[in-house]
Amino acid sequence: MRVRTRAGGGVGGRGMAGTAIFRNLLAGAAPRLRLRPVKRRGLPVERPSRKLALISGSSAGLGQAAARALAGRGFDLFLGGRDVDRLAELQAELQRAHPDQLFFSRAFDVRRPAEIEAAVADCRRRFPRLDLIVTSAGLGVMDFLDRLDPSAGIVSQIETNLTGTILLVRAVLPWMMAQRSGTIVLIGSLAGRVAMPTYSIYAATKFGLVGFADALRREVGVWGIRVSLLLPGAVDTALVAESVARRRSRFRTPRRWVLQADQVGQAVADLARRPRRVRVIPGWMRPLLWLARAFPGVVDRITERAFVRIERADDLARSDSAPGGDAAHRP
Repeated sequence: MRVRTRAGGGVGGRGMAGTAIFRNLLAGAAPRLRLRPVKRRGLPVERPSRKLALISGSSAGLGQAAARALAGRGFDLFLGGRDVDRLAELQAELQRAHPDQLFFSRAFDVRRPAEIEAAVADCRRRFPRLDLIVTSAGLGVMDFLDRLDPSAGIVSQIETNLTGTILLVRAVLPWMMAQRSGTIVLIGSLAGRVAMPTYSIYAATKFGLVGFADALRREVGVWGIRVSLLLPGAVDTALVAESVARRRSRFRTPRRWVLQADQVGQAVADLARRPRRVRVIPGWMRPLLWLARAFPGVVDRITERAFVRIERADDLARSDSAPGGDAAHRP
């Protein structure tokens, strides 16, 4: 006797699904079970088809914003940064907001190669693949070059912003090359396109990042790896506020031009979904960047008169009054 069934009805009220399971059992096949992710210390985590992102510098600022944005887009996250307590707080916050996703954190300093290698190895033990890396660890010490401390103001900026980024990307490349896929999002700055006074070392690291992104993109494309460079303008952070507070001229970026950290975070999440070679935010800054690069002499004169001479008025006065100073040679 043939028994008709339909979705939602039929024998036992199980419909087509029930019939399929019954037939599989008769054929000796085991029924398929839906398994929850199993967390095992030090072993890869069984998980649904969500993507994994590794984020450096996620204990503060843009890294935190990127973590929140990516978690909102469904990513599992491996959070890295130097502040253990802040990492733990962020991990707990994200786990509460997204209980079905996986979040791990590990403190590491991008200025220390051994810590980078250990963190990436830990991530590989926990997860079977890596879909995205976001390099947001950064340091900014803004002052005139002759005032910068050689260690904290120069070497540390270069190690954090440029060398550390390069070493972290190098550490994950074998993983992405083996799986022949992945996206790398490098967070740079508009200072990597137009350098202004007091940004000499910071801009040098960001200009270096632009060159690194171009070369890397052309190296790894054959492996199916995409490289995106994000260039945000001024962002409302404690770093910017501290820099402005020290300025004698009180010159600052107009408030309406200043980005919020969460805007940068959303831009990172957009690039994770749809990579682009370079993205400038806000987009309307592109024409200004072109003008600054096309007419560098004009920018030189404006910044000297409106900023440098005001900021260094006392230094100039002392130099002019010193024996053999500039004033002694003026007609």
